[in-house]
Amino acid sequence: MKARIFLFIGVLGSLLASCSSAKSVSGKVYKKNVHASYYADKFNGRKTASGEKFHNSNYTAAHKKLPFGTKVKVTNIANEKSVLVEINDRGPFVPGREIDLTKKAFMEIADNKNHGSLRVNIEIIN
Repeated sequence: MKARIFLFIGVLGSLLASCSSAKSVSGKVYKKNVHASYYADKFNGRKTASGEKFHNSNYTAAHKKLPFGTKVKVTNIANEKSVLVEINDRGPFVPGREIDLTKKAFMEIADNKNHGSLRVNIEIIN
């Protein structure tokens, strides 16, 4: 009987801990000092992994693991400019890159418009 009670308390504790940790991620920095890049224009009009059409003029992004529909705040470390984007695709598939932004989102936070990547912090909003 005692073993069942301890097992129940252990399972309940694990469930509560997993719920609270998921909530604590929201509004917190997800990744610090990672590389962001942007999509090439050739992807305009193609389907994303979520099934939506890609448009470089939107505020969307690709990430390997974050669920579709997740809204993230991406902040350029060099100038503290930030942009809100929604994850609707998978990628980037270039080693060392964490997130691919649309060109519009990328240019909004970039100082040097001639570079294709920058260092950012990523914060989950929802």
